[in-house]
Amino acid sequence: MMPRKRRRMYLVIAGMAGLGIAVALVLAAFQDNLVFFYSPSDVVEKHIPPERRFRIGGLVEAGSVKKDGTRTEFTVTDTKHSIKVVHIGLLPDLFREGQGVVAEGRLQAGNVFAASEVLAKHDEKYMPPEVIDALKRAGEWRPEGEAAK
Repeated sequence: MMPRKRRRMYLVIAGMAGLGIAVALVLAAFQDNLVFFYSPSDVVEKHIPPERRFRIGGLVEAGSVKKDGTRTEFTVTDTKHSIKVVHIGLLPDLFREGQGVVAEGRLQAGNVFAASEVLAKHDEKYMPPEVIDALKRAGEWRPEGEAAK
């Protein structure tokens, strides 16, 4: 027979191992679902690996939208840098040139962003906070009612 103290010690060790495995699984699942936001300048400066899923946001550059069936190519800019985005599928009704947009996907070869999802602004006054921050860093943020220089 095993003494009580030794049996208790094995139970405590087994419980700690089970807890450690559970924490590791939760952290692994959290890491898989974590999606960061970057502006085009951040993407150029940080050299993001192609397998990483992230969001890019900025303004849709005027004259950059090209549609071919359900394939759409456009350029997202924060006025300092621009990134070409390719999306296959339907775009939101509010998507148009000169408007704020957030796209989620992965970077491909040649600095082309393959978007799996595209989100457009909701109304005339809304812009995602991340896009506002990126425009402020670029010195291009104009609060409502302020004319362009």
